Amino acid sequence: MKKWIPVLAILAIVIFWGITSYNGLISKDENVASQWGNVESSYQRRADLIPNIVNTAKGYAEFEQETLTKVIEARSKATSVTIDPTNITPAQLEQFQEVQSGLSSALARLLAVFERYPDLKANENFKELINELERTENRINVERNRYNEVVNPYNTSVRSFPTSLIAGMLGFEKKAYFEAEEGTDQAPEVEFDFGS
Repeated sequence: MKKWIPVLAILAIVIFWGITSYNGLISKDENVASQWGNVESSYQRRADLIPNIVNTAKGYAEFEQETLTKVIEARSKATSVTIDPTNITPAQLEQFQEVQSGLSSALARLLAVFERYPDLKANENFKELINELERTENRINVERNRYNEVVNPYNTSVRSFPTSLIAGMLGFEKKAYFEAEEGTDQAPEVEFDFGS
């Protein structure tokens, strides 16, 4: 019986380590899923603001209907892409970022067009909606950064030995990070035309 004590002790240590590693991975995976929910919530807030902005702007710029239509279409695409937070892959995140970027571009065009409308710019409701949109854009950035912060320890655990053994056996996979869009590493070229 005494010869089995070391074997049982080693087995108990391995089992305890396996349970602890598994529970740690579950906890980190839940943190990632929770933070992903915050990211989606911020994007949803932006999507919810858009109909109000478009409706407020419609009365001022009937002939800019194409711009309004593009914003509405981009919003529709952006809200149609969903990601399972338990299995966030680089391809899924890239697709999500692509449609969100399309919406950001459409909103930028909308705001540029309406800079030409002094009556609209003076409208208190529109100004408040635009301010709310700017705050939401900042919130999106904060939540994306926080998401990356919780993905880091999860990915480190999934890839670190010996926890990687448990992760591999139980299907825990590396999660994708939010990354800068292609071309954002280059400074934009700004030209001023002061006339002749």
